Amino acid sequence: MSASDYEIVVGLEVHAELNTKSKIYCSCNNKFGLEVNTQCCPVCMGMPGTLPTLNEKVVEYAIKMGHALNCSINRICKQDRKNYFYPDLPKAYQISQFDIPLCENGYVDILVDGVEKRIGVTRIHIEEDAGKLLHSNNFDGSLVDFNRCGVPLIEIVSEPDFRSSADAKAYLETIKSILQYIDISDCKMQEGSIRCDVNVSVMKKGSSEFGTRVEMKNINSFSGAVRAIEYEANRQMKVLDEGGEITQETRRWDDAKGENVLLRSKEDAHDYRYFPEPDLLTIVLEEDYVNALKDTIPELPNKKLLRYTSEYGLKQNDAGLIVESVDKSTFFEKAVSLNKCSPKAVCNWILGDITKYLNETHKELSDIMLTPEKLAELISMIESGKISNAAAKQAFEVLVTEDKEPLEVVEQKGLLQISDDSELEQIVNKVMSENSKSIEDYKNGKTNALGYLTGQCMKATKGQGNPSKMKEMILKFIENS
Repeated sequence: MSASDYEIVVGLEVHAELNTKSKIYCSCNNKFGLEVNTQCCPVCMGMPGTLPTLNEKVVEYAIKMGHALNCSINRICKQDRKNYFYPDLPKAYQISQFDIPLCENGYVDILVDGVEKRIGVTRIHIEEDAGKLLHSNNFDGSLVDFNRCGVPLIEIVSEPDFRSSADAKAYLETIKSILQYIDISDCKMQEGSIRCDVNVSVMKKGSSEFGTRVEMKNINSFSGAVRAIEYEANRQMKVLDEGGEITQETRRWDDAKGENVLLRSKEDAHDYRYFPEPDLLTIVLEEDYVNALKDTIPELPNKKLLRYTSEYGLKQNDAGLIVESVDKSTFFEKAVSLNKCSPKAVCNWILGDITKYLNETHKELSDIMLTPEKLAELISMIESGKISNAAAKQAFEVLVTEDKEPLEVVEQKGLLQISDDSELEQIVNKVMSENSKSIEDYKNGKTNALGYLTGQCMKATKGQGNPSKMKEMILKFIENS
C-alpha cells in the first residue's frame, strides 16, 4: 500500500511553564538560568515532613487559558499524585490532576492553508515540573539540577483531531500565541518554557477505527514536531505494509538524526497509581471569580488572524506573522486605526524594514523611536506621492533612532518628491533629447529601455522626481516622437 492509502491521526500534549514569581507549591523563585540547585527548598526537594501550599496565581492562569480555549471550568476539583520513579523526581511522585482537571471540553479554531479547522481540547490541568538531568563529557554519569522542580505547568491535551503535520504546526503556533496574549507564559522554547509530546497513529482511509498510537517525547521545536510526526507516520505505514503490528510505546525523538528510538512500552493510567493528593485541600472556585477572569481575555490571535484576512485583505501567512507577536499586532492596529494609509502597506513595513531592523539590532518594538503614528504618516506620504519609497527608507533610518517627525526628517534630508508637472516635463524633455538611441530601442521592442530612461530622469532630479508621473511623460514623449 502507498502513503495515500493511509490517514494520519495526531494528538498533542502541550506543557507550558507559567510565569509566576514563585513555584507552584513553595516560595522558591520561578526563574530560569540561575546557578544550579540554588532555587530549591525542602518542599520542592521532597524532604520528609514538608507540606506543599498551592500558589493561587497558578490556578488563575490556568483558568484564563481555559477560557481562551473555550473550556468548561470545574469549580470544584482536586490534585492527585502521579507515581513514577525517575532520577529528577525527588519525591518519586508528581503532583498533577487526574480525573477532575481544572478545565475540560474546550476547542480552538485554527487556520490551515486558508481553511478554518476546529480542534477539540480534552483538558487543561495544573501540575509541577520535574528537575533536569545534566549530561556532560566533563564528568561521569549524570547530575541533577533541582531548580526546575516545582515550576508550575499547565498541560493542554488535544483531541486526536489532526490529520497532517501542517494541522499540528498551526495548532502549536496558535497555542503559543494565546499563551503570550494572555501573558501567562514567556514561551521561550530554548529554555523549555513550552514543550510538547506527540501521539501518532495511522489508519486505512475510510476506516472509523484509529490505529495503535505511539507517543514521542523530547520534541523541542514546532518544526521538530512536524518532522517527528512525518517520520513516525512513515515508520508505522512501513511496518503495516510489511505485515507487522504497531505496539503502544513511547519513543524518543532525535531531531539531529531525524529519527526516533524506543524508550519504553507505553504506560496506562493505572501504571501511575493515581490517588488524591492528601496534603492539599480541594480547589473550590467562586462563580464570580471564574467569570471575572473570563472578562480579562483580550481578542486572541486566532480570531485576529481571521479578522485581518477578511477585514484588511492580508494574506494568511502575513497575518499570521503579525498576530504571533503581541507587540507587532498592537503596533499594526494602532497604525491602521488612524485611517491614514492602507493596512497592507503597514503590514509590509512591519514585516519588512521594521522586523529586519529589530533582528539586526536585537531590539524590541518598545526600544525604537518609531511609533505607529509616525509609521502611518510616513506611509501616507508615499501613498500621496510626496516622497518615493526609496526616500521613505532613508527617513526610516532616522526615525527608528531619533525622536523626530516624518515630515521634519523628509524636509531636512531634501527627500520631498517633485510632482509639479511643468518642472518634471522640462526634465523629461531634456533627458529624452539626450537619449535618442534608448527611444529607438524601446520602439524596436526592447522594453527595458523604459526603465533606463526612467532611471536617467530620477538621476536628473536627484531622486526627487515622481517616478510614476515621469514614466507617463516618457511614454507620451515616445508616442509623439
